[in-house]
Amino acid sequence: MAQTTHTSPPAGKQILSEQVYTHLRDAIMRGDHAPGDALKPQDLAKEQGVSLAVVREALVRVVGEGLADRLPNRGFAIPAYSDRRWQEIGEARRTIEPVMLRMAVERGDVDWEARVRASHHRLTRTPAYVAGEGEHYSSAWAEAHRLFHRTLLEGCGNLVLLETFDRLWTASELARRWSVHRNPDRDGAAEHRRLEEAVLARDADTAAELLIRHLTQTAAGLTGCTHHEPEREV
Repeated sequence: MAQTTHTSPPAGKQILSEQVYTHLRDAIMRGDHAPGDALKPQDLAKEQGVSLAVVREALVRVVGEGLADRLPNRGFAIPAYSDRRWQEIGEARRTIEPVMLRMAVERGDVDWEARVRASHHRLTRTPAYVAGEGEHYSSAWAEAHRLFHRTLLEGCGNLVLLETFDRLWTASELARRWSVHRNPDRDGAAEHRRLEEAVLARDADTAAELLIRHLTQTAAGLTGCTHHEPEREV
């Protein structure tokens, strides 16, 4: 009896698909496409000199990461400012991450404390904006920012919760970049510094409160509203 064999896509096609995906993802992150802009497969295929199949594969991947929408009978598009999903992602993060941070403060060891200090130091020394990288945060700063927030939570020791954080972080990346221009008076560096101080002081209540406020400011920025609350001394 003949056996059915399953073949993988040719290596060359896989490499090409990865290149198109990386190019598209970077363009979205740089702000080359405005909120609500259509992502037309035909135009992208012509621009990159590849087939429609390769472009559609890349588009499906960025949709899976929350960086684009697939609209019924309308193709693909950059999420809009008003998309309710941004607020839902913010609500999910404000629900999950403070709990993880409390766990981290309770469970984290000295090595975790050292990583928190190192990740915050890297964040403060990384330029947020670099000429030629578009109007949004530089890729190096974005990665330092992600590592700082993830390191804060790693002390919880729960891999399932950390995987949830990773998915929500990627899905909220565009919202984070867009919101900074809608709340220019926000002092994100001070917010990060206070978070580090509260965590290293093992003050779980203050750390959780500061994180909720930090996440709320990002969500509020998308609606053009800033959240003014009296600041608590830490």
